[in-house]
Amino acid sequence: MAVKLRTPLTEREVLKLKAGDLVYLSGVIYTARDLAHRKLLEKAPFDLRGAVIYHCGPIVQKESGRYRIVSAGPTTSARMNRHLEKILSMGIKGIIGKGGMNPEPFKEHRAVYFAFTGGAGSLAAKSVKRVLDVYWLEELGIPEAVWVLEVEDFPLIVGIDAFGNSLYSNPR
Repeated sequence: MAVKLRTPLTEREVLKLKAGDLVYLSGVIYTARDLAHRKLLEKAPFDLRGAVIYHCGPIVQKESGRYRIVSAGPTTSARMNRHLEKILSMGIKGIIGKGGMNPEPFKEHRAVYFAFTGGAGSLAAKSVKRVLDVYWLEELGIPEAVWVLEVEDFPLIVGIDAFGNSLYSNPR
């Protein structure tokens, strides 16, 4: 089943998704890797309720005073498993990455894991319409900073649904 969704996500929308569904995501997403997760847990500078986090360290260019995403491929999500429970408890409803994560916290917090293909960073960048903001750029550097991105029809697969069903443990 193909579904079009817009952030922020609602619990009702998330509960309709099943592992294996194709989703075209539009709206605002936030990149976050290892160091950014720690910073978000200390004090998030924005509301994460209904948010979607993308495990990504983008390649970014600055042109005419504005940032442009050149490539936005996913990073391995398993590294963030240690933060997963606390991150989802902040109200996040979706995480995008590659390789999967522990499915239990997604079930507990009624959230979903979206898979994006590794090595397809230029395809992801085509879905990014603009960079809205960036947090902790000076402190963390380009790949680890939190980039606030507006995306349109970002193609994703539901890898883990809100019921704990996982393509990684039950491949179809």
